[in-house]
Amino acid sequence: MLYQSTRNKNLAVPAAGAIAQGLSRDGGLFVPVSLPALRPGDIETLAKKPYIERAVSIMKLFLEDFTEEELRAFARAAYGPESFNHADVAPVAPLDGNTAFLELWHGPTCAFKDMALQMLPHLLSASLTKTAEQKDVCILVATSGDTGSAALEGFRDVKRTKIMVFYPEDGVSDIQKLQMTTQEGGNVGVCAVAGNFDDAQSGVKAIFSDEGLRETLNKAGWFLSSANSINWGRLLPQIVYYISAYCDLVNRGTVKNGDKINFCVPTGNFGNILAGWYAKRMGLPIDKLICASNCNNVLTDFIATGTYDKNRDFTTTISPSMDILISSNLERLLFELSGRDDGLIAGYMKALAETGRYTVSKTIFDGVAAEFRSGWSTDSETKKTIRQVFGKHRYLLDTHTAVAVNVLDKYREASGDTRFTVVVSTASPYKFCDSVLDALGEDSRLDGMALIERLEKVTGTTAPAPLKALGGKTVRFRDCVEKDAMTGVVTRFLS
Repeated sequence: MLYQSTRNKNLAVPAAGAIAQGLSRDGGLFVPVSLPALRPGDIETLAKKPYIERAVSIMKLFLEDFTEEELRAFARAAYGPESFNHADVAPVAPLDGNTAFLELWHGPTCAFKDMALQMLPHLLSASLTKTAEQKDVCILVATSGDTGSAALEGFRDVKRTKIMVFYPEDGVSDIQKLQMTTQEGGNVGVCAVAGNFDDAQSGVKAIFSDEGLRETLNKAGWFLSSANSINWGRLLPQIVYYISAYCDLVNRGTVKNGDKINFCVPTGNFGNILAGWYAKRMGLPIDKLICASNCNNVLTDFIATGTYDKNRDFTTTISPSMDILISSNLERLLFELSGRDDGLIAGYMKALAETGRYTVSKTIFDGVAAEFRSGWSTDSETKKTIRQVFGKHRYLLDTHTAVAVNVLDKYREASGDTRFTVVVSTASPYKFCDSVLDALGEDSRLDGMALIERLEKVTGTTAPAPLKALGGKTVRFRDCVEKDAMTGVVTRFLS
């Protein structure tokens, strides 16, 4: 299967090439030229398999230049007990009669990014061989929190790679920052950026488009790639857990095979919910995809109006991984809903770069309206949701999952839709101890490990082992630079 650019569909490469490059040279994102379909009986077959085998079965549909044996080896390495502390890898936890949580935080950094970033290094390393790439690869990452730590852990000491992560100086939680700045490995680098996530992300995109830098790095034996969800190798493993969740619900008798369900997804960069949309397009019985935002609600406004406008105040919230105003993966959805009109999409992206806004065609807007619903939550609403769910169900939410629960409650009240809904739970609450403690009415004026211990004591729950282990680690990375100095950071890192 070939992959084409959203901004020039005549530019097509095999899967290994798309994964190795990450971002197309024209600035577009790679998408498969066609989507494979789930056949009748596939859900019954997949439901009988463990998560690792489900991943192999689904990913091989998209990765024809990888053997099944390769993918099985990668999946075992990515999702085995050495990395994930739950036998189901991505378990579905019931909340009540028509709601469940898809828990995606049982991996080494306790956030949903592990689901993809434990797999991507294996795909990328193999892709270098398959494309006969002679240069080594430097992975550049802009993170609003969880991608950074997951990518650093996934690529730690992987041969022929280095990884540099940029994060907003004041835009991540204490635990997220501690995870990144104490990261072990001889091939890793971490640097804060004075600004917000969009500053870090635009800085990384500028590096990718710097032809002079690219030539300099080529001569030195390096090329750049990405571990953000702009890389198809990041997005593909996320499709798997939507299909897997449905299989688990069928196994339990919660739904009958063929019954449609909803998914409510907290999302900032649109990658997580887009993976659900791809699963639906493959034939997974999904009715509505509910996009949950915090007060940086650029996606909510777009879904409601068809106009994407990032010209608004940026707000730092208690759900920092969603503090994003430029949702890169939306480009892939627009490309598909436009009938793969690459010229139209290139125009939208040019308008976004020059004016900060664009308005989509009626065809695209109608396509979005048919499949998506949206809503947003204030910080106070998010805290109230954490408190209420814990009080009623003794289930502890992180701040991002709580955004989704609040949005789902408001959607149900307004629409009357009582269809069974899976809330995609994206992080352990222990990654955001201060905000969760504050939501529960407890003292949060503590630092680092003291926050974890306090939350354990207050709730009677146990923090994940990888987070408790942070207490004995040394901070390795302390640098902070302006956005326009990021190129120099990369140059020095690779010298």
